[in-house]
Amino acid sequence: MTNEKKSKILTYLIATLWIVNGLYCKVLNLVPRHEEIVARILGEDYSRPLTIFIGLSEIIMAIWILTRFKSKLNAIVQIVVVATMNIIEFVAVTDLLLWGKLNIVFALLFIGLVYYNEFILNKNTNSFTAI
Repeated sequence: MTNEKKSKILTYLIATLWIVNGLYCKVLNLVPRHEEIVARILGEDYSRPLTIFIGLSEIIMAIWILTRFKSKLNAIVQIVVVATMNIIEFVAVTDLLLWGKLNIVFALLFIGLVYYNEFILNKNTNSFTAI
């Protein structure tokens, strides 16, 4: 399998993860634990609208990923967002995480996947090429 084909598959996988977390888990509230996490970290008064905002932001991230527009910048933003979010959750709400303290391991694996896809498989590209 070529690097281009691997990258295309990984790009769809990464975008799908953002859509699932944004749309299904947060916007549609099919996983209420996400709103509980937001409530515990940012307060209960606006936890639902904030959870929806975060979910919509994740959907926008998926769209950005699929467009491949400034893909290296996108990968860096994903890595920073996932690392920051998971560190905050690790410190503040470990008891609400699906895998508890192990969540950080899955976050690091996801970060590694994003890095591998963009900076190893696509090390020579940085232009707008829609998939």
